[in-house]
Amino acid sequence: MQSGQKHSHHSHGVIDPTTVTSKRGIWAVKWSFVGLLLTALLQVVVVVISNSVALMADTIHNFGDAATAIPLGIAFSLARLKPSKRFTYGYGQVEDMAGVAVVLTILASAIVAGYEAVDRFFHPAQVNYLGAVAAASIVGFLGNEGVALFRIKIGKEIGSAALVADGYHARIDGWTSLAVLFGAVGVWVGYPLADPMVGAGITVAILFIVWESGKVVFIRMLDGVEPEVLDEIIRTAHHVDKVSDVGEIRARWIGHRLHVELNVAVLSRLSVTEAHEIAKEVRHQLLHHLKHLGDVIVHIDPEDKVGEAYHHILEHTHDGLHLHSH
Repeated sequence: MQSGQKHSHHSHGVIDPTTVTSKRGIWAVKWSFVGLLLTALLQVVVVVISNSVALMADTIHNFGDAATAIPLGIAFSLARLKPSKRFTYGYGQVEDMAGVAVVLTILASAIVAGYEAVDRFFHPAQVNYLGAVAAASIVGFLGNEGVALFRIKIGKEIGSAALVADGYHARIDGWTSLAVLFGAVGVWVGYPLADPMVGAGITVAILFIVWESGKVVFIRMLDGVEPEVLDEIIRTAHHVDKVSDVGEIRARWIGHRLHVELNVAVLSRLSVTEAHEIAKEVRHQLLHHLKHLGDVIVHIDPEDKVGEAYHHILEHTHDGLHLHSH
């Protein structure tokens, strides 16, 4: 540790951060599921008495949004399991698979909303109890928006792309609910085509959310990381005393935890023990500076041979094998 630095007493690794954050993810999924289920059940009553096809479609969306809690809940539960001999990195990537399920569910919502909008252009429907429909749409909007804010906040807090995507899913379902209100008002003032026109606009908005959420989820599945994360790793490692240089850096998300491997260079004359202490301090500082960091592997190189290029084995032959390299 650099001289002059002061830290309060603390430790790393006593409690697995994945367990803590996964537990918080399960908590968020559970309560958002309850909120959306109650919202959908309240809307069902109005659907029955009003015969509103638009509200029925919105209610189906809300039940579907509540159902996305199932793959997310499974993913967060599996993430709490300890690594095994077969799954040495644990089960965090199930969360990315759940994220794909969420994105596909959002896409399905867009298809349903688009179909309903087009169908309404050609087959306008008689809607009864417009006041009740309007009230139910407001309930749907408030319920979805509340769940969206909750999921997005917790998702960003624990670094879960899947939970954030599901939060945006709840948000677009809230917009769909609000569209039912505008459609009802349009019907009330004598413009029956207002309902399908608003529905078409909502479909476009949903497709935009599909694109944005899909990018985040699939980038993580392909082991992509944000460039600013790598910049922070380099900056933090360089500030550790006796680190001469930083070589290759490899980082990937496993669920909502970031795993990092990096090469750092130190003076060649240092002992193995001294180099080991420097590696520990690099890891320590990275755990402080990267919010969602799960684990770090620090490889020590001599300062004149930093990087993976110096670990390559040149062409050679042995044991009767053809000329080869590693």
